[in-house]
Amino acid sequence: MFSNVFLKSFRFLLFPLAFLYGGIVILRNWLFNRGIFKSARFNLPLVCVGNLSVGGTGKSPMVEYLIGRLKHDFRVATLSRGYKRKTRGYALAGERTTALEIGDEPMLFHRKFPDVPVAVGEKRLEAIPQLLHDHPETEVILLDDAFQHRAVAAGFNILLTDHGNLYTRDFFLPTGDLRDQRSSAARAQVIVVTKCPPGLTEEEKRDLTEELDPGPGQHLFFTTIAYGSAYHILTKEPGYITDDTEVLLVTGIANPRPLKEYLEERTGSYSMMHFGDHHIFSIDDWREIQARFAALEGPRKLILTTEKDAMRLLKFEQELAGLPFLVLPIEPQFLFGEGTRFDSIVHTFIQEFKQTQQHGQRQ
Repeated sequence: MFSNVFLKSFRFLLFPLAFLYGGIVILRNWLFNRGIFKSARFNLPLVCVGNLSVGGTGKSPMVEYLIGRLKHDFRVATLSRGYKRKTRGYALAGERTTALEIGDEPMLFHRKFPDVPVAVGEKRLEAIPQLLHDHPETEVILLDDAFQHRAVAAGFNILLTDHGNLYTRDFFLPTGDLRDQRSSAARAQVIVVTKCPPGLTEEEKRDLTEELDPGPGQHLFFTTIAYGSAYHILTKEPGYITDDTEVLLVTGIANPRPLKEYLEERTGSYSMMHFGDHHIFSIDDWREIQARFAALEGPRKLILTTEKDAMRLLKFEQELAGLPFLVLPIEPQFLFGEGTRFDSIVHTFIQEFKQTQQHGQRQ
């Protein structure tokens, strides 16, 4: 408790830096808005999933959700920056690709949807033509975490904000978590409040809608986290967590709070090893994980991690084989029965974009 209070106080002392950072962000956006800095457009639908803050708002689960909903109707590809990878430049996922080469999130997309092209590249303006060269059949590109990458103008922006840390209540880095100004939310066609309590009431929905104040034509949705069935990290065999299970939670994600709440509801005892976001696990980390697991005294014990973390732990394949090491998948679940409406809005954008392009080519 003391450390959290101290950290918040320390960040408040950095307000002058936040003021300077915010000024740079505002100036950059002004230059793009005035057309002094140019944004490139492409003749195929680009759907961007992003946020205004640093930290986990659920971008990867939303990209997975979109892949699952779109891939049956369109030839979909994804493009990410490849955060924390050990390579640079454009790269396309292949059979022997690892998370170190493309990053944990793109690796997760590649493993879950092997028939979908997954590419990474810091400079989206250069990476998009390369992706289309490698896969000219592509009809839709999902841009992961590209809301601030204004060198490319996406036709459709989905902006995520965490229910526990709304951008309306936040401030610029390093005092707060904002990496973009709040008014940039106006560029989004859809705003999604993620990680809401499953029992969010209509009254709470109205209050949040009033606070976020979506503009004309903007759509606002609310999602919660839906956890899937746990499975073994290597064999994919199902695993189970019961109230007598002692769990060692190993994770390197920005916001483990929902995961901790999930375990608190389902098991009487768990301990956590929390590493930094996108942490690259070392052999020393692995030895510490093994030691912590061996020290658990319960008759039924297991290790649990997220799907993103699993991508960075698979390199310890030999050691993992003999352990009850489970992976817990998640996906966004739309509240108030509005998932179908969300899907329809995204589909409509893609179809109308394609029709407009086809009409233009005929003329």
